[in-house]
Amino acid sequence: MNHSASPSAPPRRTRRIVLASLAVLGLASAAFAVRRPLMMSAPRCMAGRWHGCYDTFNGVVLMMLVGLPLAALVVWALARLRRAAGVTWPWRMSLAEVGMVYGTVPFVWMTLMPGPGAGIVPGRVSLVPLRDLVTMGPVGIGGNLLIFAALGFFAPMRFAALASVPRILALGAGCSVLVETAQYVLRLDRVSSVDDVLVNATGAVLAALASRHWWRATAEAPSDRPRPAPVPAG
Repeated sequence: MNHSASPSAPPRRTRRIVLASLAVLGLASAAFAVRRPLMMSAPRCMAGRWHGCYDTFNGVVLMMLVGLPLAALVVWALARLRRAAGVTWPWRMSLAEVGMVYGTVPFVWMTLMPGPGAGIVPGRVSLVPLRDLVTMGPVGIGGNLLIFAALGFFAPMRFAALASVPRILALGAGCSVLVETAQYVLRLDRVSSVDDVLVNATGAVLAALASRHWWRATAEAPSDRPRPAPVPAG
């Protein structure tokens, strides 16, 4: 006897549309909330000026939002190529690859922006855990949580070897250590803090947990190679 699916369970396509709509709505709400500071950088960004656009937080965030259609186009093109080649999970893999890069590079760029004393003030290091956390404030903590959030969200969707919380924690912490080291070595007039590493890694783990339903499991890892054509029966 055939058992039909429960009528209360939404179809997979409907669930995807709902999730995508919620993501777009959340992004639009965030953009609306910060529209005024972003618009302050709009004239220089639209004029293609480096100073006042790409060397400011507002300018980088604005250009990140403006470039979203291009990122979506890249996802679509990669997925089409993969589908034509017979690769399994073409959309998920393409979205994960673009998302990791597009959602991480701008935040790392902002983290490596030089301060007013760059090249003059010697590098500073804070190795006492939780000492700097109390001075970050909600904005500082939120920003640090976002730096490697996209990497934590999409990496286990793309790579089965990273589909575990300890490995994402190690990935987030390792990338954060590299950024903090660069701040110190390049003398960017920033404090290389262990608390930044802790919060960055926590953000990666929290984002990874949010995408756990779509993690690429080792046992059922989709192949990146085209599926072989079926052999006709003789």
